[in-house]
Amino acid sequence: MDARCPPRTISLARCYHCGEPLPPLPAHYDVDGAAQAFCCDGCAAAAQWIGEADLGDYYRLRSEAASRVGNGDTDFSAWDRDEVVADHARAVAGGREITVVTDGMRCAACAWLVNRALTREPGILDVGANAVTGRIRLVWDPNVAPLSHALRRLAMLGYRPYLAAGHADEASRRRARNRSLLRIGLASLGAMQAMMFGEALYLDTSGTMPIATRDFLRWITFLVSTPVVFYAGWPFLEGAWRALRHRRLGMDVLVATSTLLAYAASVVETVRGGPHVWYDAAVMFVFLLLVARSLEERVRRIANAQVDALARARPVLAVRERADGSRETVPVSALRVGDITCVAAGEPVPADGTLLDRAARFEESLLTGEPDAVERHAGDVVYAGTIGRQGPARIRVERIGADTRLSELSRLVEQAQAHRPRLAQVADRIAGVFVVAMLLVAAATWMAWHLHEPARALEVTLAALAISCPCALSLSIPAALAAAHGALARDGLLVRRPDALDCLARVTDIVFDKTGTLTDAGSALGDVSTFDGMSRDEALRIAAALECGSTHPLAAAFSSIQAPAAEAVCVVAAQGLEGRVEGRDWRIGRAGFAAGREDDGALWLGDGSRAVARIGLVECVRADAVTAVDALREQGVMPHIASGDAASRVEAVGAQLSVPVPLSRQSPEDKLAFVRSLQREGRVVAMVGDGINDGPVLAGADVSIAIGSGAALAQRAADVVLTGGSLARIAGAVSLARRTRAVVRQNLGWALAYNVLALPAAVMGLVPPWMAALGMSLSSLAVTLNALRLARRAA
Repeated sequence: MDARCPPRTISLARCYHCGEPLPPLPAHYDVDGAAQAFCCDGCAAAAQWIGEADLGDYYRLRSEAASRVGNGDTDFSAWDRDEVVADHARAVAGGREITVVTDGMRCAACAWLVNRALTREPGILDVGANAVTGRIRLVWDPNVAPLSHALRRLAMLGYRPYLAAGHADEASRRRARNRSLLRIGLASLGAMQAMMFGEALYLDTSGTMPIATRDFLRWITFLVSTPVVFYAGWPFLEGAWRALRHRRLGMDVLVATSTLLAYAASVVETVRGGPHVWYDAAVMFVFLLLVARSLEERVRRIANAQVDALARARPVLAVRERADGSRETVPVSALRVGDITCVAAGEPVPADGTLLDRAARFEESLLTGEPDAVERHAGDVVYAGTIGRQGPARIRVERIGADTRLSELSRLVEQAQAHRPRLAQVADRIAGVFVVAMLLVAAATWMAWHLHEPARALEVTLAALAISCPCALSLSIPAALAAAHGALARDGLLVRRPDALDCLARVTDIVFDKTGTLTDAGSALGDVSTFDGMSRDEALRIAAALECGSTHPLAAAFSSIQAPAAEAVCVVAAQGLEGRVEGRDWRIGRAGFAAGREDDGALWLGDGSRAVARIGLVECVRADAVTAVDALREQGVMPHIASGDAASRVEAVGAQLSVPVPLSRQSPEDKLAFVRSLQREGRVVAMVGDGINDGPVLAGADVSIAIGSGAALAQRAADVVLTGGSLARIAGAVSLARRTRAVVRQNLGWALAYNVLALPAAVMGLVPPWMAALGMSLSSLAVTLNALRLARRAA
């Protein structure tokens, strides 16, 4: 913990413990002799316990406020059941070990508080809290106290625990992290010692050092360097061997060649008493490359943060309602479709389902990127991983496990991060060619210097190999793309096609569908006219039966109407729906399709030749549509509207958004033809739609963006999926894509310029090997830090 970290100043209008705004009647408690206000009794109780436990230093040392505690009535007793923690805990000497995660640790003082608070709990043998990863390792003795006691204390302090990955995954992650830290630590100590001994040898410019002293320093340096080269540098040696086995020449081949050449030549010179050794260059090379690689891994961890967050959002336990109305806590894996689960305020929803009984608010920021909780009403769909903010809520389970939207988003994020864009593949090929060229240059350098000054031939060759290692070139594109994908994922934009980000950066025109994209997803019923003796209520019942189950935004207008079951319902593209209701065939949609009449923009109900109702619908332009379109226009992107709706409604939306020529009554083929016409003019076109009847145009655009909802994401032909509802994210994505392209160009420019300038200096013998290794590592550091700038949230 860094005790110099400045304490956070919390205003009087905010909770002293968590920093949340205070309610009209806050709770109060004396802290260090001064009365402090708290947003809830839970935060006040946490502060009281911290004071009574003599841990009040936490408030002086923290740099961030804690998480809100809430009512603190969560039952953790299910965590004491073997079937719940079986895949997450392991037996250790004296008890069992488990790793939990929490999103409440904000600074080192939080980890300090967790460690000290839990070690005071009975049965706790060891605690290790990490404020960076949010992970807490607990070792407890089940014979003394159950795990739930410690977890209850953790939650009482504002650090709600969640089960981390299985024990095997956690153990593998921990071993990899420990190995990486051990290698860097060993390499840093070896580099310091080797440089210290090497300096003594370098300073003997007059050759007056006794031979015995010189040899002693060399053998000591040999002993120091050997574990650095063969243990700390093992990842590079292993990577080089793997590449050679597959007949490829990559960056690791050049690294391993340089390191082993410097080490082997030094050993030979040490044994035969030659004039020079280069142990310092070998160990410096390994140390600096390990540091550069650790920074690259940090970029990838930032990009993977969304996957970790999605995994953390999966609850392990659920409260299931029995047939008699009683409740039981069960593992989420025990839930089945049709079960009723109960979600308390502050608890995550365990499965996708339908909200029952009453309205409630849910925080969907993890899935959509939207920070504010949204209100859902009875009959609305709620998703696994969202947090109930107004409970309790009863939910009928509709989708479980891998079928939930949370699992679908996790798969999309993982697929996006696994993609290798064409530009990155080109960079890899260039780096491969560069390695071959550098090996040839190194051989030519050695031969030239062997003829000119044999004593310096190996030294200059080592410097040339070290300074020209294409680390920066290999990192320049992947580091930038990883950081950009991570930033987009946090904002609810999932990139599914490898080259989509590059296309998005070059977009000149963007075509919007209207219904459900530029207008609110739900429409309201307007005037309803009926014919041939059909009553208004009967017409709406038939219409609701046909629209039931439809994902078209207009169907939302009929969601509250009780309707009979419809049979053989099918979608007729750009026309409407047809099906059988109570033994009769009906159609709903355009006037010509449903009623054989001239189209007037309304929704008609009929049998195809005879009309029984004309249903007016009212739809509103989305609140953020104007802002989003204006932002795109400011970026030089020309907006267009192509909709299948009637001309009057499309032109009204176009007028509000200042789109001069909106296209109406467009079939999917018409939309595709319009996109093709723009492409023939040399324009780069993005298409934004809700995915309904838009498959051809989404696939035909240079880059396509789908407004995502539910498990239908997998069937979308889109390159980018907007999981949230804010269209402003699209303008932010275009901006980020262009910044990513600029960063990639900067990184490539720097990597190439560095090699062009540094290589001649090394070949001319102006750069010693240790300085060459330093220069190579600094170039890798520069491109990695430049890529990290993209990790900030998209606008």
